[in-house]
Amino acid sequence: MQVRYLHTMVRVQDLDETMKFFALLGLKETRRWDNEEGRFTLVFMAPEGQEDCPVELTYNWDGDEGLPSDSRHFGHLAYGVENIYDMCQHLMDNGVTINRPPRDGRMAFVRSPDNISVELLQIGEPLPKAEPWASMENTGHW
Repeated sequence: MQVRYLHTMVRVQDLDETMKFFALLGLKETRRWDNEEGRFTLVFMAPEGQEDCPVELTYNWDGDEGLPSDSRHFGHLAYGVENIYDMCQHLMDNGVTINRPPRDGRMAFVRSPDNISVELLQIGEPLPKAEPWASMENTGHW
């Protein structure tokens, strides 16, 4: 029996801000479905060339009071990056807090505007430890 990964769905409160966040990670909108009857929008975003592995952003037009404030009920999303230091700097330059800095040259965690935990992993071997990352403390929870 074969199983094929389809997508990860996360509910969001501010679709535009969440899309901007994932665009900073290099994801692009691959498809969108506005459902007038159900009053929701689904936006699928994925890295270029990996359109078959999207994150589905589900936005309820009338709000989503049930959306947990922590959003860790599902765990986290994880993306491999070519240079974890460059990606973390890019995110910081655009106002994103690095909750768990890449002190080890391998792993970092950030959160989306909807508090979705996102793990960033260095592709291949960890980079050599470098400042300011090596001595940077955690911020909040991840």
